[in-house]
Amino acid sequence: MVVLVGLNTHTDLGRIRAWWRTLGGDRFAVLPPPTRGRYTQSDGHEDAAEMFAVRGIATDTSFAYWHWQSHDAFARSGELTGELCLHWGGDHATVAAGLGEGPEGYRIVNGGPRGAFLLDKVTATDADGLPDPDDTTGVRQLLARLDEPRRRTARSTEYDPLAPAEERWLHDRLAGPVDLAAAVRFAAPLEHRQALTPDETERLLSAWREAYAGRLTAWRGWRSVLPALLRQKHPEAWEVAAELGADAAYALAAHPSPRSLELLRAAALTGDGGAVRCWFRAHHALREPDPVRAAAALSGELTEHTAPETAQTGLLQALREAVADEPGTRHPGADASFPLLLATVGFATDERLPRPLRVAAAKAAADTADRVREAAGRLTDAAGAAAALAVVDRYDAARDDLLAGTGPDLTGYEGGLGDLYHRYRTPAPADVRWLRDRVADPSTGVQGIAFCLELLYAHGEAGEAELEALLPRWKKELTKKYRTTYTEWRHPLVTLTCLALDLDHPAAEAMLAWWAKPKPLWKTPVRLLTHLGAPDETKAAELWDFVVSSADDNGQLMTWVLLRARLDGTHPLLVAERLIGQRGVRAYVLNRVLIGVADPAQPLWHYAVDPRSHSWLRRAQEVADDPRLTEAARAIGLRTAREHYAFRYPDQVSPVLTDGQLAAAHAWAAARADRTAAD
Repeated sequence: MVVLVGLNTHTDLGRIRAWWRTLGGDRFAVLPPPTRGRYTQSDGHEDAAEMFAVRGIATDTSFAYWHWQSHDAFARSGELTGELCLHWGGDHATVAAGLGEGPEGYRIVNGGPRGAFLLDKVTATDADGLPDPDDTTGVRQLLARLDEPRRRTARSTEYDPLAPAEERWLHDRLAGPVDLAAAVRFAAPLEHRQALTPDETERLLSAWREAYAGRLTAWRGWRSVLPALLRQKHPEAWEVAAELGADAAYALAAHPSPRSLELLRAAALTGDGGAVRCWFRAHHALREPDPVRAAAALSGELTEHTAPETAQTGLLQALREAVADEPGTRHPGADASFPLLLATVGFATDERLPRPLRVAAAKAAADTADRVREAAGRLTDAAGAAAALAVVDRYDAARDDLLAGTGPDLTGYEGGLGDLYHRYRTPAPADVRWLRDRVADPSTGVQGIAFCLELLYAHGEAGEAELEALLPRWKKELTKKYRTTYTEWRHPLVTLTCLALDLDHPAAEAMLAWWAKPKPLWKTPVRLLTHLGAPDETKAAELWDFVVSSADDNGQLMTWVLLRARLDGTHPLLVAERLIGQRGVRAYVLNRVLIGVADPAQPLWHYAVDPRSHSWLRRAQEVADDPRLTEAARAIGLRTAREHYAFRYPDQVSPVLTDGQLAAAHAWAAARADRTAAD
């Protein structure tokens, strides 16, 4: 566990903190070093807003800070063991000038207007640019440089060749008795260039299998040793690969053979997306040169063996990459991403492919078709443009049939679910049926239940059927910790409790009794969110006492606003705007609540405004233009919208904005250029 130590200038942390205290000045400020409460960049921006308000600092002041995750660069002793990421807000040039070159003995690397500043020690090197092997910081910096790819694609990574002195230095580190903890760092840059020797590989293999018997993946160095074993045709390569299972997929795909194909197939049929992609690559290389026929054959096998739906998604991704890499896919006037986008849309209606793969393509093309249509308009080849538009037209005609009764992958990265949350703002009857089916499905995990139940509850579509489906699972499964800080939905047991209370179901009493117990501790910050179910004045008062306290807000203010709106029969926006400037209500929390409740049929529970989200931009614009609201409330919406990445870093908005969406956003902002955003 990392701990903050005092200003002991004999440690890196002490020296950096002492320097940090000297910073700040005209139009530039630094936040105090972090606690666990500042865990992300969003937390940093909220801390800055709070500090500006407390100290009377102008809101357009530029600032710098680091957060608790960045603080992991320090060891318990205060030693700097990695680059310290310094994040920032405001004007990049002002921040760069304010930070300067860093404290004596350290350096700052400017990551540019879209990156962080990186602070690290200054180290000594010899004539070949190599550090003393005993200089831990110098060694770390060298290895970081050698491990930086010169080119990375979805299918391969390329590195600059090693200088002779660099290669000798690395081999020297692997000589003598094997130290697996140290070897992992030196083996990687060598094998990235296929330079591990047979002797080094053999010695590493022996030590690895002895020290990590039965748990080979626990040693990170296997990612270098396995490729070397396959490359050197070592007799134990296949036994090791089989024990590694799906984790070995990428190495096996890089060395296609009948044996590797057999192992990849076994891993792919489990539904592992990476294994499926690698299985396709090996099959395509060995058995079927036509990528569409190769994908069709593997899709059939996945269906026959009832592999999870995610397997078809992985197969589609591999097919798209293969086709986009083929000669002749480039189009005059199109950017590099166009072949991949066009292939995605085209596969949805390609009758050579089985329906499960076409459905996967149709889902992937949901946010792609309009981009292809726009890109086609920029092509200088008239025939190519017409062909691309015809592909989109076929997709548009088939889309509804292909997507009927489908939904997103509920088991993947939750950020992917957040990216498409805006699609469910007005759910179609087919969407509601799909959400209900997923809640009723015993195989749906906690994340999937949280996502689906929240949407059903918010839209008034959750009922006794959903409650009864989950009652057998709530004590064993839904009482587990599930972090929802970065999502638009709440913990599923919060939502289920609200539903039980609204329905006056007998199970509500047991759930409330569980919430009232002191353990587990994870539930304490979110217990009050259950007050949204069957609201009354007592619950409203308890929530309000929390809101005006100094405790961290985990959705309590939003819950109070939604609860108060239900009790008063009014729109939550009108409730929220009455709190502007009220003592005890933190402005930065209220601002994101004001945006988050713009549509009470689908509130946004993320703990901060997400500047990459379609939902947050649209709600901010609606608040800015709502004639029912005061100018102060509308100004908050306007400022929030202007700070969205659509206007600052449009390529970071997810899903990617079309040209039309981006133009509409800028036109909207330009039409309101004469309005001044409130502080």
